[in-house]
Amino acid sequence: MILSSCIKLFFVLNIFLTVSLAFEPITTGLAVGVGVTASALLAGLNHFKCNVVECCDNNWFIPNITGLRSSLQDNLHGQHLVVDTVAKAVKGHIRNKNPSKALVLSFHGWTGGGKNFVSKMIAENLFVKGMQSRHVHLFVATLHFPHKDKVETYKDQLREWIKGNTSDCPHSIFVFDEMDKLPEGLLDAVKPYIDHYTEINGVDYRKTVFILLSNTAGNAITQKTYQFWQEGRKREEISLKEMDDLILKGSFNEKGGLWHSSLIEKNLIDVFIPFLPLERQHVKLCIRDDLKAKGHTVTEDVVTKVADELQYFPEREQLYSKSGCKRVSQKVDLIMEEVSQTVEEIRR
Repeated sequence: MILSSCIKLFFVLNIFLTVSLAFEPITTGLAVGVGVTASALLAGLNHFKCNVVECCDNNWFIPNITGLRSSLQDNLHGQHLVVDTVAKAVKGHIRNKNPSKALVLSFHGWTGGGKNFVSKMIAENLFVKGMQSRHVHLFVATLHFPHKDKVETYKDQLREWIKGNTSDCPHSIFVFDEMDKLPEGLLDAVKPYIDHYTEINGVDYRKTVFILLSNTAGNAITQKTYQFWQEGRKREEISLKEMDDLILKGSFNEKGGLWHSSLIEKNLIDVFIPFLPLERQHVKLCIRDDLKAKGHTVTEDVVTKVADELQYFPEREQLYSKSGCKRVSQKVDLIMEEVSQTVEEIRR
């Protein structure tokens, strides 16, 4: 109620200030005095409003790079390339008061590796409201761009969305999920906003962050990781450099949002980040995290039961989880319900 009244007063003062400054010269002195007072009141109300309603200011945009690195190290399992690369890329972009272009991160790998999870952590360590912030925008290919024959319409909508939201907040984050299902050529509409332009029609896009999530090159990433295992080498020895070419070729040549994209041709994607297939040991760590988050007692017996509910490949080695950690939460609920029923039966 109070907030609603303050907002109404804000608009009334704004109109009054505009009218007062349009008075004839004979009343200019009075108008200036009133205008100064009104301006002060407007500033105060705007400050009050931004303490209650999310704005793009230091109350709501609070970059915590140390927190981001800690979150990645503590909660993301089996992805050594992601932890270091993401933390450095975001830190460098945020600390640069005058970046040359928007930051563009392209995440690649099979489902369940943590791509959405990392996007969430980035948002949470930049904006107070995380993914719920009005300045963090999630686009899902099959939801927002389902029809391939409407690419030109989608391009116009995408340009308007990016322009409007960046005008509202220069630090806006745009997340594109299911890039491999995005209509081909659609993402080229984004090119001007992530290129090396100081501004476009009065809007500066250089402080924005674009995150692209895709299963593209997932097979190549998995094969490379498996090759290391076959050779007796640790997965932690895999470098970003030897994965970079695999992802680049896969993204450009596989059908999907980045197929023959100008974003790749013009080198506008700052870093391609591989999400490796998760081994059973990594899945068990995810299970432990989920059990703790739900307030359950963590035992090796329960962790193993949940892990056994998932499917693994290759068929002989049973090395990698087919769904990564994506189905862990549901499996935990299932097993804990079975445990509860067993306990109740024993008590009877």
